[in-house]
Amino acid sequence: MKVNSSVLRLAVAQALSGANSTVVYSTGAIIGHMLAPRPELATLPITMFVIGMALATLPAGQIARRYGRSRAFQLGNLCGVLMGLIGSLGIVQSSFALFCLATVFGGAYAAVVLSFRFAAAECVAPEDKPKALSTVLAGGVLAGVVGPQIVSATMNSWAPHAYSLTYICSAIVAVLSAAVLSGVKFTPIKRSDGPAIARPLGPIVRQPRFNVALLCGTVSYLLMNFMMTSAPLAMELCGISRSYSNFGIEMHVIAMYAPSFFTGSFIKRFGESKIILVGLALTALAAVTGLAGITVQHFWVGLVLLGLGWNFGFLGASALVLKCHAPEDGPRVQSINDFVVFGAMAVGSFASGSLLTTFGWNWVTGLMLPPVVVAGLSLLWLAKSRATTATCTGRDAVVDPATANGQASAID
Repeated sequence: MKVNSSVLRLAVAQALSGANSTVVYSTGAIIGHMLAPRPELATLPITMFVIGMALATLPAGQIARRYGRSRAFQLGNLCGVLMGLIGSLGIVQSSFALFCLATVFGGAYAAVVLSFRFAAAECVAPEDKPKALSTVLAGGVLAGVVGPQIVSATMNSWAPHAYSLTYICSAIVAVLSAAVLSGVKFTPIKRSDGPAIARPLGPIVRQPRFNVALLCGTVSYLLMNFMMTSAPLAMELCGISRSYSNFGIEMHVIAMYAPSFFTGSFIKRFGESKIILVGLALTALAAVTGLAGITVQHFWVGLVLLGLGWNFGFLGASALVLKCHAPEDGPRVQSINDFVVFGAMAVGSFASGSLLTTFGWNWVTGLMLPPVVVAGLSLLWLAKSRATTATCTGRDAVVDPATANGQASAID
C-alpha cells in the first residue's frame, strides 16, 4: 500500500501525542514525591492520569460519533496543552493539587490518542486497514523515544523548578500535534441499513471465556502500570541518575509497542491463550529481575521484559474478548472490559507508590507474582474445560450465547 498523507499525519501525531504520556510516566512519581504532603502519595499524579483516561474514554467516543473525529482530536489536544501549562504552574507554585489536576487532563488526552489507530483505518480502503494500523503503531514506538528525550533535555533547564520547562515543552508538543492532525481527511463511513439488534449483556459477561480474558487483560495492564509507575522513583531512591531512569522508560515504551507489528500474526498462528501465557511469563520474569537486584541493569532489563509482557498479555486478552461477542455488541462489551482495566490500573498505580515508600522495591515486584499465577491458572482451567466440553459433545467447537446467529467459535 502507498501510505496516504492522512495515515502519515496520524503516525506523526501518535509520536507527538504519545510522547506526552511518556513524559507523565517518566516524571509523575518523581514530581509527586517532591510535592506530595506524604511520601505514600507520590504516585497519585499517575493514578489521576489513569482516572482521566477512564473518565474521558466514553465521552471522547460520543463526541467523535456525533461531531466527527476532527472535533474529538481538537479537544484532546486542548487537554494536552492544559496538562502542560497547569503542570508547569503546579511545579513552580509547589502545588501538589494543581499537578494532579494537570495529569487528569493528560489522561483525557491519552484517551483520545488511543483512537488514532482506528481513525487511520477510516482513511484507507478495506484491504489497506492492517497496514494503516501498523503505520500508526510505529508512531507509538517513536513516542517512546521522543518523550524521554524531552525530559532529559529539559528537566534541569530551570534549576529552581525542576521539570517545569519539561511540561511547557509538552504543551508545545500538543500544539504541534494539533497542527499535524488538522490536515487529516476522513472517508465518510457508510452505515449499514437497519438497526443492529443488541443482545442482553448478562449472558455475554457471564461467559467463562470472557471472564478469563478480562482477568488476563486486567492483570497484564495492571502489573505493567504497577511496576512502571514506581520504577523511576525507585531508581532515584537507589541513587541512580534520572537520565538512566529516563532511558529505562524509553526502552520500556519501545518494548511495549514494537512487537505489535508481529503480535497479530503470532495470535493467528498459535492462538490467544498461548500468547497470553507468554506475556504472563515475561511479566513474571520482569518481577523476578526486579527482585534479583537494584542496579541500573536490573531496572532496565526488568522494564524491557515488562513492556514485552504487556504487549503479548494485553493484546492476546483483547483478541480473546473479541471472540466473546457479536459485532453489534462490541462497543458495550469492550467498554465494560476497559472500565475494569482502567479501574484496576488506578488502584494499582496508587498502591505501588505507597508500597514503595513504605516497604521498598522488593515488595512492589514480589507482589506481582501471585496475580500472574492466578491468571495463568485461569487460562489452563479454561483450556481444560473447553477440551472436556469438546470431548463430551464429540465436536471441535463450542457455541457461545453471545456469538452472532449462533455461530460456533473454534477452540484454540
